[in-house]
Amino acid sequence: MPKTALVCCTALVPGLLAAAENTDPPNPRRNAYFGDLHVHTGYSYDAYLFGVRTDPERAYRFARGEPIQHTNGFRFQLRTGPLDFLAVTDHGAFLADTPAIDDPDNPFFAAIGPGGDPSTAPRPSDTGDGRSAWQEIVDAAGRHNDPGSFTTFIGYEYTAFSDDRGNLHRNVIFRGDTAPPRPFTANDSHNPEDLWRWLDARRAEGFEALAIPHNSNGSNGQMFRLERFDGGALDAAYAEQRNRNEPLVEVTQIKGTSDTHPLLSPNDEWADFEIYAFRVGTTLPSQAPGSYVRQAYLNGLVLEETRGFNPFRFGLIGSTDSHNAGGTTAESNFHGKIGTGDGTPERRGSVPLDPAATPDRRYARNNNRYYSASGLTGVWAEQNTRDAIYDSLRRKETFATTGSRIRVRFFAGYDYPDDLASDQEMVEKAYDGGVPMGGDLLASAGRSPRFLVWAVRDKDGAPLQRLQVVKGWVEDGEARERVADIACSDGFPSGSPPRCPDNGATVDLSDCSFPQHAGAAELSALWLDPGFDPAQRAFYYVRVLENPTCRWSTWDALRAGVEPRPDLPATLQERAWSSPIWYVPSLDSANYRQ
Repeated sequence: MPKTALVCCTALVPGLLAAAENTDPPNPRRNAYFGDLHVHTGYSYDAYLFGVRTDPERAYRFARGEPIQHTNGFRFQLRTGPLDFLAVTDHGAFLADTPAIDDPDNPFFAAIGPGGDPSTAPRPSDTGDGRSAWQEIVDAAGRHNDPGSFTTFIGYEYTAFSDDRGNLHRNVIFRGDTAPPRPFTANDSHNPEDLWRWLDARRAEGFEALAIPHNSNGSNGQMFRLERFDGGALDAAYAEQRNRNEPLVEVTQIKGTSDTHPLLSPNDEWADFEIYAFRVGTTLPSQAPGSYVRQAYLNGLVLEETRGFNPFRFGLIGSTDSHNAGGTTAESNFHGKIGTGDGTPERRGSVPLDPAATPDRRYARNNNRYYSASGLTGVWAEQNTRDAIYDSLRRKETFATTGSRIRVRFFAGYDYPDDLASDQEMVEKAYDGGVPMGGDLLASAGRSPRFLVWAVRDKDGAPLQRLQVVKGWVEDGEARERVADIACSDGFPSGSPPRCPDNGATVDLSDCSFPQHAGAAELSALWLDPGFDPAQRAFYYVRVLENPTCRWSTWDALRAGVEPRPDLPATLQERAWSSPIWYVPSLDSANYRQ
């Protein structure tokens, strides 16, 4: 698409010309953009304690393709090209406290040292130093926002926990180029409902923002609990406030994937994928019920059926949660999560500390081996600008990937023609005749909808293996789910539920190479749900699987010249998930509110 031409003859504000020249005209069919909405720098207390000293400035430079220095001494950078957008989301709590501990000129240093009185120490996060750190986060986003080329968002992490150490973290993302004087943090309250009230109040002042729950798999059942934070009953007001402030959930990141769990989806052969089964910062197991996205979707349908409201109508994104000022999501390029904590293969648990040791002492005794080289946010937006990308987040036209830049589209409508999947005007007709991912499809005189699914491989990844539709519905008062293969790289799905034939894709573990002849560069389908019942509320979302490739732990072992750790998967299948489309039966259609 050609760049916009500027014609004659008025004086321009400095910087405006460059921004305008980089901005393509809006594309009504929308483009796919990839980014990361969850990155920490040395401004976060935990990153700082593990030796990370990089700042937001360098985080944005990393996202734009520049190498940066790891605290372990090596340089690293993205191998698959720059990102399209980024938000630095340092912990709002204790912002800038930890650096003050090492600064002899800071009053906080003296107060916590020998003979000091910490109870009277001025906390940097409560004084000018903390506000200066927040302002630098805001300013760094402003310096690097380049409309049409690279988008930045002002953000931070609200790092709350339940009483049993369940993760209630949210990333707060602001739309505009300004932000409130200070963030609302876990030091203010660990109750996410208080965060929502704060967001509502700031929105009324002109600060539009949203919150994105992350790493729900480590919440010990608390992220999607079926009661309020204080134990009170859920109601319509709760659902409206939650959906207004949290339209998205981070379904994959370094601490694993939160789509579903084998205990919750025993008939899903792909449910046991990059499961991180621990509460954050502990070795305590995390309860699966209440911690995974698919079950939340199902519970939301039941609440809608029985009580008339649904607090779990969110779309999906992925991000890294890197604490190194930048995440490397390619399996062959994974450098861990947090500075010296896992900056070497030995500390990640993928390479033996002592090959001669007994098996139970051979590897580092931590949970780092369960970390995942993941993930990325995909959006469909008219152009690469703050407004356009933020609008796509709000309307949930988003998808998540484990790091591969797979592009996936998902639509539903009633009048799609049989040849839509091969039509040159597929996208225009799909928008005109239906709703995209993140949308609500209202019933239409008992007719069955058609679902258009399309995916294209990452040029640097493996070929695609299959397209799947995950369906959840309510039948006789009970939530049910089903996974169907709807398009295959080699052959056609068959059986019940439909499954693709084996396409013969393999991985050579001696060098991690894989064949290019098996699999597909592009898959598409126009699918009709054979079990559709116009009276049953339901949700549908897409899952796309690549052919198998080496896991990061296998790459570590290969480079170290040792055998891959036997108790870890040697390979995995990179994947992407679309946001759902919700089907609303006719009994709701007349008074339904988007």
